[in-house]
Amino acid sequence: MSQYAHPSVLVDTQWLANHLNDPNISIIEVDISPKPYKNAHIPGAVFWNFFRDLLLPDLKMNWDAIAFEKLMARSGITNDTTVIAYGSYPGTGAWIFWLLQVFGHENVKVLNGGYQKWKSESRPLATELSTFSATDYRAKATDASLRVLHDEVKASIARSDCVLLDVRTLQEYCGEWFFDQPPKEGELTGHIPGAVHLEHILTLNENGTFKSFDELKNLYTSKGITADREVFPYCAIGGRSGYTWFVLKYLLGYPNVRNYDGSWNEWSRLPDVTIEK
Repeated sequence: MSQYAHPSVLVDTQWLANHLNDPNISIIEVDISPKPYKNAHIPGAVFWNFFRDLLLPDLKMNWDAIAFEKLMARSGITNDTTVIAYGSYPGTGAWIFWLLQVFGHENVKVLNGGYQKWKSESRPLATELSTFSATDYRAKATDASLRVLHDEVKASIARSDCVLLDVRTLQEYCGEWFFDQPPKEGELTGHIPGAVHLEHILTLNENGTFKSFDELKNLYTSKGITADREVFPYCAIGGRSGYTWFVLKYLLGYPNVRNYDGSWNEWSRLPDVTIEK
């Protein structure tokens, strides 16, 4: 991991195993369903529901500071706690890293390999629900510099110094799917004009760990995604693109990356934009 631009943002499974009982460490598991967590999770991990805890009913990110404070407080997290993030879905931990950075919680690290690698190594698992004493968490002002809004995305389409990066599946990019299934009535499919496609999961090894610095660099530069350009990744609802923001900014050291967290969920519903298929 030492080759990465900022290797300190990652921890491996052995490091976490050595720090499971550290009182200043909080482990967060994020998933779309509580079932995997209830079946087995890393001991001491708190569960966050992707849809209930982090998104609004319209699937946009919940940027309400009070709601974020309550979530952190009931999770037993203080402003000084170091958060270790992971999920059963590839890349979830890196998205949580981006989300907490936006809210000003700086002490965040990503478990390299996530639950997949932890389980494959036959490390300890728990089935009982973790409980925590509530804290008095205080959110900072959100960092708008980590996000890009749709007006700027629209303006960037004609810019040669900027690349729109679609990190969804090929079926979504080509317009066959809306998120993870064929479109329902009223759902528009396709991609933002000029967007380069590179699915986020291509950045991972088979065991769920991140590919090496050189492999990641070659992957992105082969698509014209270079460090001298501004990069706006997007996906369906901002999770996979938040993950990609982490890879580009913290593993490769790209200086100008912002996540379009509105992503396709927002773009496809705007009245005055163009869609390509």
